[in-house]
Amino acid sequence: MADLLTIHDVHAAAEAIEGRVLRTPTLPSPGLSALLGVPTTVKLELLQRSGSFKIRGAFAKILSLPAEARAAGVVGVSGGNHGIALADAANALGVAATVVMPSSAPARSVELARAAGADVRLTDSLAAAFALMNDLVDAGATLVHPYDDPVVVAGQGTVGLEFATDAPDVTDVLVSVGGGGFISGVAAAFRALVPGVRVWGVEVEGADAMRQALDAGGPVDITPTSIVSTLSAPHASQLTYDHVLSLVEDVLVVSDADAVRGSVALAETQKVWAEPAAGCLVAAAGSVLERVGPGARLGIVVCGGNVTFADVVRWTGA
Repeated sequence: MADLLTIHDVHAAAEAIEGRVLRTPTLPSPGLSALLGVPTTVKLELLQRSGSFKIRGAFAKILSLPAEARAAGVVGVSGGNHGIALADAANALGVAATVVMPSSAPARSVELARAAGADVRLTDSLAAAFALMNDLVDAGATLVHPYDDPVVVAGQGTVGLEFATDAPDVTDVLVSVGGGGFISGVAAAFRALVPGVRVWGVEVEGADAMRQALDAGGPVDITPTSIVSTLSAPHASQLTYDHVLSLVEDVLVVSDADAVRGSVALAETQKVWAEPAAGCLVAAAGSVLERVGPGARLGIVVCGGNVTFADVVRWTGA
């Protein structure tokens, strides 16, 4: 079993990235509270630099690298947000970055990564993207993995550190799951700081690598089919699987359509433009409440906002 992160690891990451990322707002949500029927607090990480939490892990990792590793340039694979964040952080630190994305990645994500100075390589599939990333690492580039790295996970965990500090009264926290790095870090922070808190993961059908790993007793390969590219990891890692198994109450799975409807609900009730990767949390909240009862106080991490109006129109059929 992998070693689990401690709150000291998360605090160290917070110190490393201080001044380079935003301390995003934590706010009570009257709109979501009315919709869900229980007090609900949101952590608006979609307002983060580069539009998602991913910038935290990217900065934490690059800042941890020795000079020779930075000089070799960094490489990462991404369905969208990790690529944008890696490009942004590398550019800010004067490090060359290569981002490998499947051609199914949102066009805006590709544009933003290139605009930040990254060399973006497109492949026919996510599996091919991971294979090319491995080839580039073998050729000498320094890997910044989107989730299978304790330094990256600790960086993402700073979201949980801030949220738990600002809203210690929440009983149940909902977090999106792709490869599992985000929920691993957030759960490590929350479970250390808020005794008794329950952390729930949420995936979408066709991008449910963690749910399938839990059912199988360990990470398994999947072929993602969801429209939610930012959650479409081809597998969990042993690192993230072990964290979720130890620290997370359960991982729920909702449909793509319900995740999109959740994004619309966030726009209407919270007045934010969020990805379906965040909308899925609203869709799953009812299932969580059915299991824990009406006395819950929910916390929802609105993880990213890198989605276009055209995307939402297409998904909703509007």
